[in-house]
Amino acid sequence: MKKTAPHQSSPSTCISVSGAPGSFSEEAALLYAQRHAIANPKIVFSIDMEGVLTSLDKKQSDIGIFPVVNSRGGLVQTAFKAMGKHVFTYTDELWLEVYQCLMTLPGTTKKQIKKIASHPQALSQCERYIRKEFPNAKLIEWEDTAKAAADLSKGKLSKDTAVIAPARSAQIYDLKLIEKGIQDNHPNLTTFIAVTK
Repeated sequence: MKKTAPHQSSPSTCISVSGAPGSFSEEAALLYAQRHAIANPKIVFSIDMEGVLTSLDKKQSDIGIFPVVNSRGGLVQTAFKAMGKHVFTYTDELWLEVYQCLMTLPGTTKKQIKKIASHPQALSQCERYIRKEFPNAKLIEWEDTAKAAADLSKGKLSKDTAVIAPARSAQIYDLKLIEKGIQDNHPNLTTFIAVTK
C-alpha cells in the first residue's frame, strides 16, 4: 500500500471527521492518532465528506478521515462525490469493524417504532434486520449516524423514531439502547481513509 508520510503531529494537530461526536469516523480518527503517535488530537466534527475536504481546503484541519467502502453496503457514494471536487493527498487507510445499534428516546418501546433514521450506509448494512423486525417502518436518510442520535435527543425527530448508530452514541445523547450488533454481515468492515491537503 503506497502511503505518504502523515502530517507531523503537534499538540494542536486537527483531524476532521465525517461525523458527529460518537460516530465511527471519530473512532477511526482516534485509531489513526494512536497509530501515528499523535498526542491529544483536536477532532473537528465536519459531519460529512464534503465538510471534511472543505475543512482541509480552508486549512481548518491538518488531516481528514472518512469512510469509503463497506463490506455490506459497498462504496460510500457521498465520499466519492466529494472526492471528485477536491484536491488532496491520500496518506493511510484504516479498517474498522462496525457494530450498528438500534436506539430510541427513553420510554419508547420497540413496538412503538414507526420510523428509522440513519446514514444511508447504516440503513443498507442493516437491510435484512429492518425488513424482518420493522417491515412497515419509514426509513429516513440522515447525514450521519451519530448526528441522527443527537437530533433524536434534541427533538428534531419524532418520538416514534429509532436511530441506527454506534453504541457510544446512546451514552453521549442519553438514548435507550434497544439492540446491539444489528448489521446483516459479521464481520461488518468499513474502510476509512486519511487524507491531507
